[in-house]
Amino acid sequence: MGNKLKVLVFTLFSVLSFAACSRYEPAALEPGYDASAMPETSVISFSDTQNESDAKETEAETEAEDTVPEDTRERTKVKGIYVASKPLANEEFMSKFWDRMDSTELNAVVIDIKDDYGRITYDMQGVGIVDELGSVDACIADMPGLMKKFKEHGIYTIARIVSMRDPYIGNVKPEWCLTNADGSIYKDNSGYTWINPYKTEYWDYLLAIADQCIADGFDEIQFDYIRFCTDKGASDCVFDEADTKGRDKISIISEIVEYLSSHIKEEDAFVSCDVFGTIIGSQIDSRSVGQDYPQMAALADYMCPMIYPSHYAAGNFGLDMPDKHPYEAILGALKRSRSVISKAFTQGGDYGVEAHIRPWLQAFTATWLGDGNYIRYSAEQIRQQIQAVYDAGYDEWILWSASVSYDYGAFLSPSEADEETKRIEESRAALPPEETLGEQGETFPEELQNALDGDQLKPEDEAKLLEDGPIVTYE
Repeated sequence: MGNKLKVLVFTLFSVLSFAACSRYEPAALEPGYDASAMPETSVISFSDTQNESDAKETEAETEAEDTVPEDTRERTKVKGIYVASKPLANEEFMSKFWDRMDSTELNAVVIDIKDDYGRITYDMQGVGIVDELGSVDACIADMPGLMKKFKEHGIYTIARIVSMRDPYIGNVKPEWCLTNADGSIYKDNSGYTWINPYKTEYWDYLLAIADQCIADGFDEIQFDYIRFCTDKGASDCVFDEADTKGRDKISIISEIVEYLSSHIKEEDAFVSCDVFGTIIGSQIDSRSVGQDYPQMAALADYMCPMIYPSHYAAGNFGLDMPDKHPYEAILGALKRSRSVISKAFTQGGDYGVEAHIRPWLQAFTATWLGDGNYIRYSAEQIRQQIQAVYDAGYDEWILWSASVSYDYGAFLSPSEADEETKRIEESRAALPPEETLGEQGETFPEELQNALDGDQLKPEDEAKLLEDGPIVTYE
């Protein structure tokens, strides 16, 4: 069995697989950030004795239950970028920003609202729980004015809410946080506290923030870090059975997403979830963070897998070093996405409505990978990733740069983008359906699969997994 594992399993066992996986902290949130320094660059059967009218009534009730309400929300094919909160208050940055958005295909922004440090970036007046916790650290002085400007420029707005990692709440509501066996508050590798996902009071806090964003004009709410922590020591955190009620990680994260999504959709806004790209087709990684790709895709409107080439180790998708092959890495990841989603939603899976897939792409250079293991990401590399999105059969994308530094030469003009859209539609129409599906995801020997289904691995199997190295390599 050991040799078979060596060939077929390329990821670490749950905790270690993600021990170092996180977004890089947005430099634009740090004190002293200088935005001006940004580079330019039913069939029903009835008994014979049943009254006909009763039969019709029963059938009508059943059809009503099975009918999915019509979704009247108007979707936008997003081509967007991440923008931290501080640059939005910088006049020089914003003057260039409006010009760049107007002159390119870009039509959307992801803005920090509850940031990586747990702070709310604008004054949410009258939101009781926010006022009570004192969460506001207003970087954005005039949110109504900013939202009006976005609408004038036709920009789709996405409110990013960092969810389970919350350094601020650790100071004011430690009872909501992950705890160690000795009762102390757990802190991750960066010294930050994390929320215990089983604490339902916190769900309402997130929902209150989302509701205010919608009231202030945001088109979409995006939940980032909506998962369990996997840094060193997190696996030793303790949970009260009164909170867990027998629910595992995947169950509770899916429950949170369902709770938040159902409320937000009632407000006619969209919901998206950021997820690790490595959970796609990997049961080990899914269990580690509590993110089940197809389950979450049945609950949210958009799934945003973070499939940055720099996040994959050598050998993934058959590439010597994925960061050096941006097109192939993104295409490989999204083919896997199509395969997993297709299998779940079209081959007997009881999932419901399928979310749209909108991946995060890499707009930064991964120097931390070391000499010879990375390449500089400029306009060409960004465009290669965007092309891979289209070639995989998807239409939307968002770019991540923690420093909000983008090479705008990567983007087409609005008229060029319209022509490209026509070419893509014509090309896809000529393809037979089977050519739009990609590879299957992670596979295991039968004996290992049985072990995974029972959440039990023999020590020797676990040891073999640990030899294979992580999917995620940085830090």
